[in-house]
Amino acid sequence: MARFLVGSLLMTGLFLGSLSSCAPRQQAGTERFVTVAPVLYKVSAPVVRGGTLTVQGRYLGGPASAKIRMGLAFDGSGGFDLPANAIQSWTADEITFTVPSDLPAGGGYIFILVGNSKSNGLPYSIAQ
Repeated sequence: MARFLVGSLLMTGLFLGSLSSCAPRQQAGTERFVTVAPVLYKVSAPVVRGGTLTVQGRYLGGPASAKIRMGLAFDGSGGFDLPANAIQSWTADEITFTVPSDLPAGGGYIFILVGNSKSNGLPYSIAQ
């Protein structure tokens, strides 16, 4: 019995030691290269021009590091950047802004760009 116990302890020690050598190690100084793409999951109900629109998501950055692009096609082409003075509030999870009065009525897709990362697009609608 004692041989079994000693053998088990040795095997466990050897086994666990070999597992730790397989674990990935983080290289020093690489934290600044980690990026998380912004994710959109909800746009408020249709509004009129001059009304308030709210976008909810994750990792949305802030007004200093990100921008809102509206009027895009599904693939993200076209559109324009929302002016900074239209933003009412911006957190990492929610953005509230005033819909520009010159935005055409109808719909399009909205994206959030944080640095070089673009979010998924969500459809929005502007009533007449």
